[in-house]
Amino acid sequence: MGFHEVRFPASLSFGSVGGPERRTEIVTLANGFEERNTPWEHARRRYDAGVGLRSLDDVEALIAFFEARRGQLNGFRWKDWSDYKSGLPSRDVAFDDQLIAIGDGQARAFQLIKTYASGGEHYVRPIKKPVAGSVRIGVDGDELQDGVHYQIDLATGIVTLTDIPDIDAVVSAGYEFDVPVRFDTDLIQTSVSSFKAGDVPRVPVVEVRV
Repeated sequence: MGFHEVRFPASLSFGSVGGPERRTEIVTLANGFEERNTPWEHARRRYDAGVGLRSLDDVEALIAFFEARRGQLNGFRWKDWSDYKSGLPSRDVAFDDQLIAIGDGQARAFQLIKTYASGGEHYVRPIKKPVAGSVRIGVDGDELQDGVHYQIDLATGIVTLTDIPDIDAVVSAGYEFDVPVRFDTDLIQTSVSSFKAGDVPRVPVVEVRV
């Protein structure tokens, strides 16, 4: 699968609608009870890029981006304005936003993750597309220096530390991130007259596994 490390214009994704999708298989038994299962470990997000369009210049930018990706052929980065930080949206990124690993005395490379917790349950989401210049890393409460104490692979979200953390050392991270997506259509239909009347095209976008 082709993937272009370029972000869909954030000004166009602002105002778009979308969010996480789960797949749940439900079987109702003869006694009325249900058995529920899911084949998906991770949610898949869907968005509508058309909602963020506000002018004909926006339509031109969309078409240029769509053509450069060859429609559904190549993936790209997408800023989900409702969920793009390691911490709360109202706060600046901090190096201790997320616990990403506990040192075992051997590993030095760690995947960025974000944990969603509620009611005693939690879900761990791998973060594969961190934003350049936003990643901050810490070990046992001390912030490390990018390029000196660690390197970040922006295409995979893997952090490699210069020194192996001690056993039971807490490795933490803060970051902004994008969602890897592709267009979920090979057709974009626009009309100048209808757009001026407030009718914007539907442009579905879906998350891809990378």
